Amino acid sequence: MKSYILLENIVFYANHGVYQQETRVGNEFIVNLKIGVDLGKSCRTDELEDTVSYADIYEDVKTEMMVPSRLLEHVAYRIISRLKSKYPLINSVEIKLSKRNPPIGGQLDYASVLILD
Repeated sequence: MKSYILLENIVFYANHGVYQQETRVGNEFIVNLKIGVDLGKSCRTDELEDTVSYADIYEDVKTEMMVPSRLLEHVAYRIISRLKSKYPLINSVEIKLSKRNPPIGGQLDYASVLILD
């Protein structure tokens, strides 16, 4: 059975960006995660130690989001690396990291990267 933990539309205010104004003023970012993990044991036992706590995942993502980076893909890679190294039950991570109102001279809601690992 394939199983996933989903964390959807996590909102952070952070200071990522190439331009000085982005790193000084900051912006709103949205994180969506699809984490492949075998939930078979926790489905049967109803015990937190048999799964990966999504509260812990949130805290790890928050920690990485607070480290300023120039590129969204760098932040996303750091999040994936942290989760996969910290939680052996995780076998895959899909992350979509979006920046609201990116400074591109045109109107759009978000610029995003999507990384599957």
